[in-house]
Amino acid sequence: MGRSMRFIMYRVSQPVCETERWCKIKEIFVILLSEKSENYNNMNHKYNVFTLGNGLRVVNWHRDGLVSYIGFVVNAGSRDEDTAHFGLAHFVEHTIFKGTDKRRGWQISSRMEVVGGELNAYTSKEETMVYTNAPAGYEERAIELLADLVMSSRFPADDIDREREVIAEEINSYLDSPSDSVYDEFEEHAYAGSGLAHNILGTHESIKHLSGSDCRNFLDRYYTPSNMVMYCATSMDPDRLMRLVERYFGLLHFPHAVHTREVPPPVKLFDIREDRGNHQANTIVGSRVFGRRDPRRFALFLLNNYLGGPCMNSRLNREMREKRGYVYTVDSNVSLMSDSGLLLIYFGSDPSTVGKCRRLIDNELDRLANGELPAQTFEKIKRQYCGQLLVSSDHIENRAMSLAKSLLYFDSVSDISTMAENIMTVTPAQVREVAELLVAGKCGALTII
Repeated sequence: MGRSMRFIMYRVSQPVCETERWCKIKEIFVILLSEKSENYNNMNHKYNVFTLGNGLRVVNWHRDGLVSYIGFVVNAGSRDEDTAHFGLAHFVEHTIFKGTDKRRGWQISSRMEVVGGELNAYTSKEETMVYTNAPAGYEERAIELLADLVMSSRFPADDIDREREVIAEEINSYLDSPSDSVYDEFEEHAYAGSGLAHNILGTHESIKHLSGSDCRNFLDRYYTPSNMVMYCATSMDPDRLMRLVERYFGLLHFPHAVHTREVPPPVKLFDIREDRGNHQANTIVGSRVFGRRDPRRFALFLLNNYLGGPCMNSRLNREMREKRGYVYTVDSNVSLMSDSGLLLIYFGSDPSTVGKCRRLIDNELDRLANGELPAQTFEKIKRQYCGQLLVSSDHIENRAMSLAKSLLYFDSVSDISTMAENIMTVTPAQVREVAELLVAGKCGALTII
């Protein structure tokens, strides 16, 4: 984050009047929304998008800073595996670092670390991200390494076998943590009959049969120019950066990725309780919702943040923890895919209070679905969400990743300013409309004890 942004955020904290403070926050977003304004450029928010000859799109965030962030996101995840290869996308994410035509595994892992940087990756249901960070000046090192991984990874058999054991332990760690595994098991029921249902990690049995050739085939099929977006957040001259990316990634030529994703079929409502001998009950109440392109998503984001967002003043935290002491943790989150999504409310409680907690959740959803929030309350909700956007914008790496995902999924670069603009236009009636999708009788539930 540039010095000017930190200064503006400091100034926000000065007014003693809540109305004046909210006006200051709005003023900041007016600046952010004006991409051509002098203030905007002074804050070093400059995005360039260019496309290589092979079709690879690159979003460059030209910013002053001592650290460069470079990576790519692939439109492929566990949803794109066939039934014989569950866990393959995640397996590729692990084993892509184990060797290329010109580097051994230890050379790959140390390539960025020896200059104080990092090389890492993650996999989700619909995407895989491979990324680096390093002191400014090592951009070519990062770009060349990432290109080498995509084009020349060879998945040596010995390393594949060792990594199989690592992933087996990762699976075990999730199974030993019911507060984590309850999410995966809920999705198995909510998305039953589709590629979104199975665990990203796969199973002990499925990963036994994954081979190096499976990994290479997955890479060749999905890690293609048309199916990827690269991001670069760096102070390097944009023209020089473009030449470097073209030099190393311009050689990447594979056919267009073919996605055969099908919309998850409807599922019957479920209410499942499983006793596994734990002291705490881990419960998720959730509902299927629309996909990430639906215009109602902004109202959903606002409702989710109000219900069980990351702050202690969320509605469910006040009702279930602060007032009654039923839970240690309660939160809600939204997970939107290309054609479907989930809103999930999680809480951990004593088994004896599960029913009481669920009634409180039902009451809150009913209240939101049957009446609009007062204007003053609604203004506070939007103020809090927009303030959170400003705070989160200080995490440069996550912000750079978001730019790439925006281009991948929406064919445009959207920043926090765009999100804030859409949040500011949400009305109480729109939140009520979304809440009607979630009222009692439309949510599934899973409790693991």
